[in-house]
Amino acid sequence: MKSIILLAPPAAGKGTQSDLLCKKYGFIHISTGDLIREHGKTDHNYLSGKLVSDDIVLQLLKDKLQEIQKKEGYILDGFPRNVSQARAYQQMLEEMHQELSAVIYLSVDYNLALKRITGRLSCPNCGHVYNDLIEENQPIVKGVCNNCQMELTKRVDDNEDTFKVRFETYLHDTKPLITYYKEKCVLYEVDGAMSTSEVFHQIESIVNSL
Repeated sequence: MKSIILLAPPAAGKGTQSDLLCKKYGFIHISTGDLIREHGKTDHNYLSGKLVSDDIVLQLLKDKLQEIQKKEGYILDGFPRNVSQARAYQQMLEEMHQELSAVIYLSVDYNLALKRITGRLSCPNCGHVYNDLIEENQPIVKGVCNNCQMELTKRVDDNEDTFKVRFETYLHDTKPLITYYKEKCVLYEVDGAMSTSEVFHQIESIVNSL
């Protein structure tokens, strides 16, 4: 079973690439956030209003991996967030006699990521996403969906102040993972500034080589 971690700053396209990988290879997309929320539905007292510990997250993840052990593979989203979690995850894999196949890092600089966030527009009807700051992603008619002619909307948190906080959190907590996994010789870097199809082509080459 292939195991892949996608690392990326905000607005690097991690969600889009995860979806494409799942569709092509039959991978399972594992979001630790989803695991925590799902567990919270059955254990409100344990999780409600509290910061979930690494031990709980690891146990939920372990349970999920045991559940899907006969699948083609999985993409891990939202974990690990720092080196301490990465070490704990590696120990868990060793105990389960499994290996980490690859860590794929989508590199995008601050300015491009900022444009992707602050220019993002979406159709409330069909969900198609546009960007009024990036020429190739602009709608034909400004502010109007190409598909259903609905007025496009912007998320309230798609602003520079919110993005700056998210990016600084990434630099502080997540970016050290790049060095950690590079030293483990499992890190592959892909230029996230390319088009969606170009990025996916690069990722395909990596997955096919595993």
